[in-house]
Amino acid sequence: MTTDLTVGVGVDAAEFDGGQDMVLNIGPQHPATHGVLRLRLILDGERIRTAEPIIGYMHRGAEKLFEARDYRQIIMLANRHDWLSAFCNELGVVLVVERMLGIEVPVRAVWLRTLLAELNRVLNHLMFLGSYPLELGAITPVFYAFREREKLQHLMEEVSGGRMHYMFNRVGGLKQDLPTGWLDHARLTVADVRNSLSDLENLIFGNEIFLARTKGIGVLSVEQIDQFGISGPIARASGVDVDLRRDDPYLAYDELDVPVVTRKTGDCLARFECLLEQVHVSLTLADDCLDRIVDLPPGPICARTSKVIRPPAGHAYAWTENPLGINGYYLVSRAERTPWRLKLRSASFNNIQVLSELLPGNLVADMVAILGSMFFVVGDIDR
Repeated sequence: MTTDLTVGVGVDAAEFDGGQDMVLNIGPQHPATHGVLRLRLILDGERIRTAEPIIGYMHRGAEKLFEARDYRQIIMLANRHDWLSAFCNELGVVLVVERMLGIEVPVRAVWLRTLLAELNRVLNHLMFLGSYPLELGAITPVFYAFREREKLQHLMEEVSGGRMHYMFNRVGGLKQDLPTGWLDHARLTVADVRNSLSDLENLIFGNEIFLARTKGIGVLSVEQIDQFGISGPIARASGVDVDLRRDDPYLAYDELDVPVVTRKTGDCLARFECLLEQVHVSLTLADDCLDRIVDLPPGPICARTSKVIRPPAGHAYAWTENPLGINGYYLVSRAERTPWRLKLRSASFNNIQVLSELLPGNLVADMVAILGSMFFVVGDIDR
């Protein structure tokens, strides 16, 4: 454990006693903090008085690197900030460039992008469905979750060549068409994952300790969500009925029925339930996409573009419903081969800031349960 106990600024350590507040630094390297996130807590006994999330330990300057790369190289950088959602990260970049260039993407590529985005969403959610119980002391669920993840990882690797960082999107479409027999393999895998989810559900929701650690803990209000710009399953667990796939459809979502999963309680359990139910929704959407792709006639997988991509001078914004929330790219172009500015709006950055209001008043013992239920990736915060 790398927890540090220190006294507050201006307090003489020799005078410190149990009657004064204690400053507790958790992280930046700590089993409870999902990587290099640091939390600075001020405690009154076992209860948290104030909490300050301190970020930046993984900052890689992605937005400045965007300005020194051409539009194909940017895709490689973009798919890494949320390393659990690589394909979805790539989508935002190509969509905003295609919008500026006025490119019409082939229908086959549109449906394949939609299918792969939903499979990537399931991969993301399964990671948290396994790791969150682990943080609360339940070891077994992570093995069930990773068993299903491996099935989907093989599927994504078969079509793209990459396990985590796919580099499969291109401005105008996709890198290449599907391998022979991949659609049949995809349908079998989706069915297999769906049938196996009950093992994970029964294991977790049948555990009274898990329910006691999460029910009624870390309640997030709608007002806090609006104040901090929180999105994704965390917002929907508090009753915020917003999903860009339905409300501002992109790709082929306007031709699909996208159920939006919500809860009302806004606690840790509701956030976990939203994540689990969204896996079922994504698997159903993947089946719908497979049905449409099978019926499509053969055709191109990528629109023809010039070797050097130079969007016209101007600006554009594209946002997508990433697995962890709204992901947006604001592109400013000066008709050069590199962007003049490419601003990234990542979901985890907004979602983690609310900890300063969510943690105070709770017990230290509940901090891990609340923190884990925010489902963030540190690279998505620091960028």
